[in-house]
Amino acid sequence: MSAVPSPRTAAPSWLRIPDDANALARAVWPTGSGRGDDGVIRIGGVPATALAEQYGTPLYVLDEDDVRAHARRTLGAFRDAAAAHGVQARVYYAGKAFLSTEVVRWVTEEGLAVDVCSGGELAVALRAGADPSRLGFHGNNKSVTELENAVDVAIGSVVVDSIVELDRLAAIAERRGVVQPVLLRVNSGVHAETHDFLATAHEDQKFGFTLQDAPAIAARVRAASGLQLVGLHCHIGSQIFGTAGFRESAARLVEVHAAIGDLPVLNLGGGFGIAYTSADDPTPIEELAAGIVDAVAGECARRGIPVPHLAFEPGRAIVGQAGVTLYEVGTTKSVELGEGATRLYVSVDGGMSDNARPALYGAQFSARIASRTSDDAPALVRVVGKHCESGDIVVDHEYLPADVSPGDLLAVPATGAYCFSLASNYNYVPRPPVVAVRGGRARIIVRGETIDDLLSRDAGIGTPTKGNV
Repeated sequence: MSAVPSPRTAAPSWLRIPDDANALARAVWPTGSGRGDDGVIRIGGVPATALAEQYGTPLYVLDEDDVRAHARRTLGAFRDAAAAHGVQARVYYAGKAFLSTEVVRWVTEEGLAVDVCSGGELAVALRAGADPSRLGFHGNNKSVTELENAVDVAIGSVVVDSIVELDRLAAIAERRGVVQPVLLRVNSGVHAETHDFLATAHEDQKFGFTLQDAPAIAARVRAASGLQLVGLHCHIGSQIFGTAGFRESAARLVEVHAAIGDLPVLNLGGGFGIAYTSADDPTPIEELAAGIVDAVAGECARRGIPVPHLAFEPGRAIVGQAGVTLYEVGTTKSVELGEGATRLYVSVDGGMSDNARPALYGAQFSARIASRTSDDAPALVRVVGKHCESGDIVVDHEYLPADVSPGDLLAVPATGAYCFSLASNYNYVPRPPVVAVRGGRARIIVRGETIDDLLSRDAGIGTPTKGNV
């Protein structure tokens, strides 16, 4: 029996008909982007049309200056907030948002440490020349090999996620005759106001230890000769606006921190939101930093304990706004929605293989024609991909000029985080290249795949086929 589809409104209440469907919302696009006199969008001083002509579409574009600026601003905000209370703050770049050797170099040159959560991410960070002592290693199911590799390179810290991992890591460190610094990941029980799949501190999920169990686990770590407990860690989710959830989580973590005692570090994770549409109003990082650090300091003062050194792990907030994905429009199709409403479906040459976030979490994005401007009235559109899924949506709700047509270049901003990281070869579509732009120049930082790359992994090619029996 088929399920009855739920009705969908033509446009959500937050989406306003723009006065100018060519205008770029400043909070959504890279800081240095804008339209030239020819109407073409420029990113890092490079025309989108020139990028598409040289590298093809789909194409991930990353503004290096924007990444570096966000890294500097974020580090400065947390260092200043911590210094006001006489402590230090370390900012880790959460590599899961977007990782390549070039990006690792950018953020480390700007003073950030790096957080990795797999053997592959660790290898990228090391190959980029990152200092192992300034790396943190996350993950709920780190393999023995991954832990061995981390210990062997003298990684700065391992965030322990389970008793199994604790015992596994203790045995590895003892065999190697070293002492490995660790933090305990603790679930604060604070439910972030975000999609369920982005909330990571509620009780019924795979990460970390409960508040109640943390003291006993800490004692177990301290009893292991090969481990050194340096702090607690908590991460309440992703794409969060405001400080309320972070402040409440901090209060609960400080309670456990005080009960365990003698812990130099408190890591409160990341998850700071960015603007994906003109309706989004993210909290400035300076306000977030001051609010969170003040909350920790206040809780410590109430308990009469010193304020610990603090650590944070932003990823999206560093790289998200710096990214733009370019597509070419392939087809358009007007669909009647009833009661006189219509929606224009705009199909592009990518989709959920290069941006899985709308399909995964119902994430919202925005879009603009990048190759020209138009005087046509705004039309309600849905930007969709080329894959064999009705959920293959790139931008669910947007207004574009009504004359958007095949051959137009379309730009989707704020795609720097989790688009490249989550990319796939669904329908045997090669993953796009990543181009960095800076000062009017562009260069490849991750090579795009070809059909030959995909076929090279197929072990059946060249194998004789058996005839019909």
